[in-house]
Amino acid sequence: MITENEAGQRFDKMLAKYLKEAPKSFLYKMLRKKNIVLNGKKATGNEKLKVHDSVKLFLAEETILKFSGEKLKVIDSSVKLDIIYEDQDVIFLNKPAGMLSQKAKECDVSIVEHLISYLVESKQITEEELVTFHPSICNRLDRNTSGLIAAGKSLNGLQTLSRLFKERMLEKYYLCLVEGHIADSRKISGYLVKNEKTNKVSVTRSLPDNTKQADEIHTEYRPLKASDQATLLEVHLITGKTHQIRAHLASIGHPIVGDYKYGQKKINDRYKEAYGLTSQLLHSYRLVLPNLDESLPEISGKEYRAELPDLFRRIAADKGVL
Repeated sequence: MITENEAGQRFDKMLAKYLKEAPKSFLYKMLRKKNIVLNGKKATGNEKLKVHDSVKLFLAEETILKFSGEKLKVIDSSVKLDIIYEDQDVIFLNKPAGMLSQKAKECDVSIVEHLISYLVESKQITEEELVTFHPSICNRLDRNTSGLIAAGKSLNGLQTLSRLFKERMLEKYYLCLVEGHIADSRKISGYLVKNEKTNKVSVTRSLPDNTKQADEIHTEYRPLKASDQATLLEVHLITGKTHQIRAHLASIGHPIVGDYKYGQKKINDRYKEAYGLTSQLLHSYRLVLPNLDESLPEISGKEYRAELPDLFRRIAADKGVL
């Protein structure tokens, strides 16, 4: 039976997800021979599926297993997700520092796997439904950046949120503790070039010569409170590129505390010794959504916030900026 998360797509596209290892020629042959039928009738594959449509496969169990491929594994997760908001379409989570947003290697476990586990355990989705639809996150944070992650639980939620992030139709704000005293708000712009070998980026004020891979970046920041040693900044991420906030602030002489990749090792070592800090104090804390009355009315025009991690709060308080 076709669910809301499967409706709207072509029949052959859905079959290709369910029998992902099967050649297209096999799928169309089975349709012609009525070994795969839609609502009890012969189908061509180009039909648009509707909710409650019936799909039947008159295939041997061995054939289905052979062509279904590896299914999404549901982990036995003991991790309790920090849920900021949830409805039938979307879920907003507060990701801890140290957790991957998405898997980098097959053996990795990311917040996506924890999300899937939560949805299955709470009976919001079945393992059978996961064959043709995967709930997933719509924005990514570095492993050692904490904060707000938005995810789609339904096809509508996933597609709408993904479009908002891709087209920059929502506002993303971060909190970070940076080295040095910053007194004034600024908008800074530049060009970012990524070194694939080192997974590190560099920022220049003008477009670098002889490169086609430089991304134009724009970052706004506002000091919330400053001491002689450190400043608590609210950062508005206008463009969203790899390591943008970390590299951009470091390029103007104010690296994020705890950031060994872009900051100063000597200073970070002092924080590590005093507090056990091993990651940058960068937190995605606020998300402002546009009008979504037609697609996601329950979150239309609303704002969501993720609480600061305890260690971030403690260090900022000790530095007199919180």
